[in-house]
Amino acid sequence: MVVYGIKNCNTVKAALAWLKENNVPFEFHDFKTKGITEAKLQDWSQQVGWEKLVNKRGTTWRQLSEAEQQRVTSVRAAIALMKEKTSVIKRPVVEKGDRVLAVGFDEAEYRKAIR
Repeated sequence: MVVYGIKNCNTVKAALAWLKENNVPFEFHDFKTKGITEAKLQDWSQQVGWEKLVNKRGTTWRQLSEAEQQRVTSVRAAIALMKEKTSVIKRPVVEKGDRVLAVGFDEAEYRKAIR
């Protein structure tokens, strides 16, 4: 299992703590330092939808101009934005094999999807 995110993100920290407390083995991929491929973003978008991956509640989204925000209307535009500004990706993204198990952190969802 691979957990994708940013190590300083509070939601990621909560998810990692939950995984450790529940003895769930995982590898952490910090896309701030390691990056994220367009192919991976495309795959995730096909599985869960680009709308779920773009964090419109976060600081990065709010710092975009209104014009920049309005241009994000398709998977292509969303992936371009997520590649350019990885902080706009909702996190963490938890993947096992090539399947997305969860986006974000919700303890009840994790209990169902990850255990």
